[in-house]
Amino acid sequence: MRIAVISDIHGNLEALEAVERSIRAERAERVICLGDVVGYGASPNECVDRVRAIAQIVLLGNHDAAAVDASIAQHFTPLAKASAGWTAAALSLDRKTYLTTLSYFHTEGEALFVHATPLSPASWMYLMDDADARDAFPHFTQRICFIGHTHRPIIYGEAGPAEVIDSRRRYIVNVGSVGQPRDGSPDASYGIFDTMDGSYRNIRISYDVEAAAKKIREVGLPFQLAERLYFGT
Repeated sequence: MRIAVISDIHGNLEALEAVERSIRAERAERVICLGDVVGYGASPNECVDRVRAIAQIVLLGNHDAAAVDASIAQHFTPLAKASAGWTAAALSLDRKTYLTTLSYFHTEGEALFVHATPLSPASWMYLMDDADARDAFPHFTQRICFIGHTHRPIIYGEAGPAEVIDSRRRYIVNVGSVGQPRDGSPDASYGIFDTMDGSYRNIRISYDVEAAAKKIREVGLPFQLAERLYFGT
């Protein structure tokens, strides 16, 4: 089975639609979303609707949680806090209700899916480097753990960063961000996991960045949230 793993859409409908087209071209049989459907971007309602339509599993990200519980945004950066407040006001009641139903993690075969880290899925800590990965490996038993949250696609093996995955070894795979990449590339990022041969590919897709940025500016969100889309920062 080919599973498309997406994460961190962040209210960016243009990026999500581009990724959805790519997923269809890849003939993925399932879609699993690791969370943060909303936050930062100007299309939270539309993104919730699209993710609900295409994903069989959707997990709870910290920005999703902050959209329905303002206290969660207390420790966000000023930009993140501003976007969380705007998103909470923009989201319809039924979409907020949907977000409250989401889980922190999902297991499927030899894979674990979480938003941030297997060490403590409900705390949304950042897994930023090899040292963080080493700390996280003892906290899950599956062969592979898929994460998002940092917006930077990377594969961590038990022996260190890796370019590809080997079906005989264990890994933590960050699939990157659909709607707000932070690895220096503006292209949307997601992954295809093949459960038959255990392989994984990261896929980058260009999208209409200008349209997404224009929407952010038009609704009055901080201009920095629009500018960063052009540079993947």
